[in-house]
Amino acid sequence: MAEKIRNIVVEELVRTPVEMQKVELVERKGIGHPDSIADGIAEAVSRALSREYIKRYGIILHHNTDQVEVVGGRAYPRFGGGEVIKPIYILLSGRAVEMVDKEFFPVHEIAIKAAKDYLRRAVRHLDLEHHVVIDSRIGQGSVDLVGVFNKAKENPVPLANDTSFGVGYAPLSETERIVLETERYLNSEKFKKKWPAVGEDIKVMGLRMGDEIDLTIAAAIVDSEVSNPDDYMAVKEAIYEAAREIVETHTQRPTKIYVNTADDPKKDIYYITVTGTSAEAGDDGSVGRGNRVNGLITPNRHMSMEAAAGKNPVSHVGKIYNILAMLIANDIAEQVEGVQEVYVRILSQIGKPIDEPLVASVQIIPKEGYTLDIIERPAYEIADAWLADVTKIQKMILEDKINVF
Repeated sequence: MAEKIRNIVVEELVRTPVEMQKVELVERKGIGHPDSIADGIAEAVSRALSREYIKRYGIILHHNTDQVEVVGGRAYPRFGGGEVIKPIYILLSGRAVEMVDKEFFPVHEIAIKAAKDYLRRAVRHLDLEHHVVIDSRIGQGSVDLVGVFNKAKENPVPLANDTSFGVGYAPLSETERIVLETERYLNSEKFKKKWPAVGEDIKVMGLRMGDEIDLTIAAAIVDSEVSNPDDYMAVKEAIYEAAREIVETHTQRPTKIYVNTADDPKKDIYYITVTGTSAEAGDDGSVGRGNRVNGLITPNRHMSMEAAAGKNPVSHVGKIYNILAMLIANDIAEQVEGVQEVYVRILSQIGKPIDEPLVASVQIIPKEGYTLDIIERPAYEIADAWLADVTKIQKMILEDKINVF
């Protein structure tokens, strides 16, 4: 078979690198944020369906479960332990094959179980029997397996289901790394063992102005784990110290850290929750409103508006190309000498093989002393190798080797 010649364009990007811009904004919504809960459930349902399709039929059948809505409940938190008086409502929507050769496939049962399993892992103090209602309204579809297998034989590389683009960049800036690592550490098993009062709804906002960084952290504190305001303040101090250690690991820039700035002890206002997520108190969540596939929201960077979570990992370029662009950018930044920043944009064309995008655009800001002619060929080869092996991403997703939010 002749080697494919792909439309990969490598060019120099003329712009001010992010670290040299005067103002940089970076956000991460933690795993317990309502938007992240929606993303997490959507992705968990897709992966559960994919694995069960493979187990039963040897192939992933069509589905998209990227329509999840988290409708906030109502709670009365108080020191020592409050109560949820109106449960959080979670709607699972989208489409999935439910009839296979006239045989019933239990879409809703698998989806609800996957959602519960995810919530059990992600939000420790959420009582699945009393604090949440999960409703599956995933639309039905049917297939003839013979037709599916024949199509797979005809097209060993899946055909793009949409005309869409994915975006990735590398490397992360100091501020981006700090924001990402701060939330990950505060929501880590290690930190939670020491400070179980810290809930999972943690939002971290980073602002760099010139050489100074402001880090603002909003962390829901679980009321049953703190008996009084003094306990609460001790937890806030622990969050501050943990963030300070992360900051000192990644930067020498002067940094100010703020934790739960809406607190007003004089008015008895503290960020305490029953469950560890603001979804208990009317905050809603939707798939795609939170972090991009690299775990961040970065208005200083190129971004795609695609919601990757819940999209099928076979042919949905809204998912595959965003992951692919990130992986290509990471490899170029790490492996090609002289790259200061790299941005990757990959555009599909509906009905065409996903390993042959309409264009793969690689834009590079070279380091001082380097020119594009030194960088171009190795960057091209990395992009080409990933495109040739694009179906590997499906395996990485199902083996939980990659996250999408």
